[in-house]
Amino acid sequence: MAAKSSAKNTVSVAERLDALVNLQSIDSEIDRLLKVRGELPLEVEDLEDEILGIQKRIANIQSEITELEEDIVARKNAQKDAQTAIISYKEKQNNVRNNREFESLSKEIEYQELEIQLCDKKIKEASYRISEKKEKLEESNNLLANRTKAFDEKKKELDAIIAETQKDEEKLLKESEKAKKKIDEHLLVAYERLRSNSRNGLAVVPIDRDACGGCFNRIPPQRQLDIMQKKKIIVCEHCGRILTPESAQ
Repeated sequence: MAAKSSAKNTVSVAERLDALVNLQSIDSEIDRLLKVRGELPLEVEDLEDEILGIQKRIANIQSEITELEEDIVARKNAQKDAQTAIISYKEKQNNVRNNREFESLSKEIEYQELEIQLCDKKIKEASYRISEKKEKLEESNNLLANRTKAFDEKKKELDAIIAETQKDEEKLLKESEKAKKKIDEHLLVAYERLRSNSRNGLAVVPIDRDACGGCFNRIPPQRQLDIMQKKKIIVCEHCGRILTPESAQ
């Protein structure tokens, strides 16, 4: 590691600048290839997330419908049990020995009849809710079909673009990594920071018509001369980009 660091330190400023210019050129070409894809990757990702959300919603609705259907079955069974109990209590009334026993059985019958009515009410409510949820389920299934179709189309379009540019991109990425090895670490960190903070990804720019090629602010003649001599790395005092002679790019 020390040997590598020492080797990089022996590289002249001019060579470092040339290496930065080369790296910027490679990275800019990678940016151009990625720009060809435009918003497609984000659109595909958004559609994928939306599809997962809809699928989860459908699963929840189906689960709710199942619970309601199970509740209806349980209520109907409770009704049958209540009807069986009523028959039993009425049979017992035929064999009571006094009015107190008859009244007690009558109250039990009344309770079971109320239970049947309550179950009937709950069954109707559950049936209505099932109907509502089935409408939502149909809407969600239609939306899922729509979004899935849009996803398939966008994904196909993106895959076609990636297939066209992938080889070039892989080659440029390798070249970028190779170019980075010629630049000392602190300078590379500065370069990457400038690129990430720049909308167009430009960290290294040439003088263009006596101005910074990044922010277009005028550069004083003496400073231009220093840049032309390539004896030290000079950055734009306005945007912080690394400046190179016009002929360098």
